[in-house]
Amino acid sequence: MTKPDTDLIIAGGGLAGATLALALARMVPSLRVTVVEAFPLSPDALPESYQPSYDARSTALAWGSRLIFEELGLWQRLAEHATPIEHIHVSDRGHFGATRLHAAEHGQAALGYVADNRWMGLCLMRELLDTNVQWRAPAEVTDMTPIPGGVRVQLSEEGEETAELTARCLVVADGGRSGLRERLGFRPDRHSYGQNALIANVSTSDSHGFTAFERFTDAGPMALLPHGSPTRAGHQSALVWTLSDEVLQQVLALPDDEKCRWLQDRFGWRLGRFTRIGTCHHYPLTLTTVDEPVRPGVALVGNAAHALHPVAGQGFNLALRGLMTLVEQFRLAEEQGRSIGDIEVLKRYQALHREDWQQTVRFSDSLVRLFGHSMLPVAAARDAGLVGLDLLPGAKRWFARKAMGLGGRRAMIERPGNLNREAPANE
Repeated sequence: MTKPDTDLIIAGGGLAGATLALALARMVPSLRVTVVEAFPLSPDALPESYQPSYDARSTALAWGSRLIFEELGLWQRLAEHATPIEHIHVSDRGHFGATRLHAAEHGQAALGYVADNRWMGLCLMRELLDTNVQWRAPAEVTDMTPIPGGVRVQLSEEGEETAELTARCLVVADGGRSGLRERLGFRPDRHSYGQNALIANVSTSDSHGFTAFERFTDAGPMALLPHGSPTRAGHQSALVWTLSDEVLQQVLALPDDEKCRWLQDRFGWRLGRFTRIGTCHHYPLTLTTVDEPVRPGVALVGNAAHALHPVAGQGFNLALRGLMTLVEQFRLAEEQGRSIGDIEVLKRYQALHREDWQQTVRFSDSLVRLFGHSMLPVAAARDAGLVGLDLLPGAKRWFARKAMGLGGRRAMIERPGNLNREAPANE
């Protein structure tokens, strides 16, 4: 192939795609990167200041993800509207088992953070404006054809006929619902949990005290994450509530005060009375994995490669670690004079990330299955396990490191004074 139009095409400019573009701009500046995004983008649309909305969707960021954003020079801005999680309380409704994690016990300022998705997107866009990353928006990748030395990508752009771009590699980062993954011939393995996640912001009469609650119930797990001010422990939390199809429809049909009463019954009174619930969003819960997420010239990342149950808030944090692993392999390929679309380069990324995503999938899936059983012997065993976590320092430290996103491989980051440093795989 003669010189391609660009070196890398990223299909999808959401949190995963934009983070990958920024990481490459910071760490592999020799690469020409083009992001193809379905939504229109304009620097003029970026507000001068950010006003959080009560109904804003949010993401749980593990401590390990903070470390990655620090390496990318993004954390200082993100932290302006990121609420710290200083404590985690895990309990089993109707049973005695419980465990508690505290950041101070692990020498950390926080176990994780909660940040609005829109705020994270704005921070990424502002940083990307100062890079050489190119954008095609609104546009969509509709197909791809392998060619010698790379790929030819077909784009559908608003108001124009189909366009084409050549590149050394295509990274699919547009989530698991776009259909591009399937159009390119990847076959995901799906397991439905027969449940739905209801997401909303709620207010309580008592302050959250920067505490995240993971509550396992007979209907499935629910989480309440501290939300709002990064410095003042307020009364707003982000809710993730797991419900069956039937119960979901019942809850959605209720007026807000009745929704709060249902929530009160399932969660209890650890935060006092539920006083408000915002706009409710929901989606079906499915464990989706792609066993072979790479091909010559193509790699899947983020939810396009693996989508998890939201229990323990591992999804985006796993994706972020995978992105940094891919960036490192691209950096090494550039140093070695190899094409970033070389299948051996992409297989190396897959091999390094595989253990992390397999462990994280097993961790999340086992929690769902373990706490989904109502049989008395199983309930007694898991409650004993929760008490054991609270009493055994080694087990508790392992659980805390999983929660903080420090259980998997963290990619090497090129920074002054930090060249060629890699955290051990057991960090």
